[in-house]
Amino acid sequence: MSSLDKSVLAHIDIGGERYEIVVDPDLAYLYKVGQKKELANVLTVEEVFKNFRKGERHTSSALQKAFGTTDLYQIADRILKNGEIQLTVEQRRKMLEEKKKQIIAIIARQAIDPRTGAPHTQLRIQQALEEAKVHIDAFKDATEQIDEVIKALRPIIPLKFEQVKIAVKVPPQFSQKIYGTLKSYGIQKEEWANDGSLIVVIEMPAGMQGEFYERLNRLTAGSAETKLIK
Repeated sequence: MSSLDKSVLAHIDIGGERYEIVVDPDLAYLYKVGQKKELANVLTVEEVFKNFRKGERHTSSALQKAFGTTDLYQIADRILKNGEIQLTVEQRRKMLEEKKKQIIAIIARQAIDPRTGAPHTQLRIQQALEEAKVHIDAFKDATEQIDEVIKALRPIIPLKFEQVKIAVKVPPQFSQKIYGTLKSYGIQKEEWANDGSLIVVIEMPAGMQGEFYERLNRLTAGSAETKLIK
C-alpha cells in the first residue's frame, strides 16, 4: 500500500449513506481514467468508512446491502469509477484537457463545414470552444456531452453532420494488406475480382474523408481508385 501522507478520500453516496475509501491520489486518478488496470497500491487503507476522519467503519452487512458484496476491491472499483475523488488541481486540469481533446476529435471526425463540405480543423474547433465558453465535464463521457457542445458551437461555427458513401477499388497487390483498414471504416458492400482486386463501398461520417483518403493513398502508394457516391 501507498503512504498515508499524501492520501485523499474517494466516496460514493448510496441510499443516503456515504461510503469512503482512502487512496493514493495519483494512482486513483490513473485507475479512474483507465490507465491503470489493477487496484494494487491504490488503496492506502484497506477499509470502507462511514467517516474516515472520525474512524467510523461500515459493517459487512451494510456493505453487502449497498454493493451486493463485501469484497473490498469490488467495492473500491465501483467507488473509484462511479463516485468522486478528491483530485488535486493539476489532476483535474489534466482530466479536463483530455476530455476537451476527445470532444474536439469527435467533432473534427464527424462534422463538416456546410459552406465548403470540408471538416473544420481541430484548432478552429478548439478556438470556438473557448469563444463559446462551453462547460466540459471532466468526469462525463465525451460522447454524452457532444449534443450540448454542438448546440453551443453552432452560433460560432457552422456544423453539419452527415454520412457519405465512397466506392473504392484496390489493386490486387494491396487488397489483402488494406482489407482490415477498410473494414474499420465500415464496409457496406465488398467484391473480390478474379484478378484479386478488391472493390468496396464504405459509409462514414463526412468529416472523416480527408483522413481516409490520406491513409488510403499511403497504404496503396496512391494506386487505389475512389468515387463519391451521391
